[in-house]
Amino acid sequence: MDALELLGHPVRLRIVHAMRGGHTMTTAQVCERISDVSKATVYRHIDLLAAGGILEVADEQRVRGAVERHYRLRHDRATIGPDVIDSLTLDDHRRGFAVAMAALIAEFNAYLERDHADPAADLVGYRQHAIWLSRDELLEMIGRMREAIAPKLANPPTPERSQYMLSPVLFPLEEAARPLHDEVSRHQGEVR
Repeated sequence: MDALELLGHPVRLRIVHAMRGGHTMTTAQVCERISDVSKATVYRHIDLLAAGGILEVADEQRVRGAVERHYRLRHDRATIGPDVIDSLTLDDHRRGFAVAMAALIAEFNAYLERDHADPAADLVGYRQHAIWLSRDELLEMIGRMREAIAPKLANPPTPERSQYMLSPVLFPLEEAARPLHDEVSRHQGEVR
């Protein structure tokens, strides 16, 4: 399986999210983190991610006669590059978006199931805004978002930090209006 296929499953995507930020985790620890998914399913998907090179064994220890593996995420393998994104079909995008949303919903439900979930205190947000942007304004906004987010992606886990899920979703709600001169030209052509 290639990275696109491996990351194209909600459970595998949740495992990747759990492993981000420099975590090394055993399969049992991942099962604790994704407790709403059966252990057998988590084990199977970790095996697939490891076989596909997205996870690697960071350490092995003998525990009661069995080998316990600590896995870490290979960030270089856990991304979909621009060349692959450019080659995706509309159906590929449709499936990828559905997987991302399914993983996001599952993560949010798992958060709400915690004993001490407090969306107000945790500053949970899921606002949506419909904004009008030119292409230049859109590129500027994306650039500023990257400037704000990218440095935080390298933050290691510390006792003061909590891991947050940030899922920017951006797509046009309607096609850009045609320039007025194109509309006028089209109507003039119809009259002739």
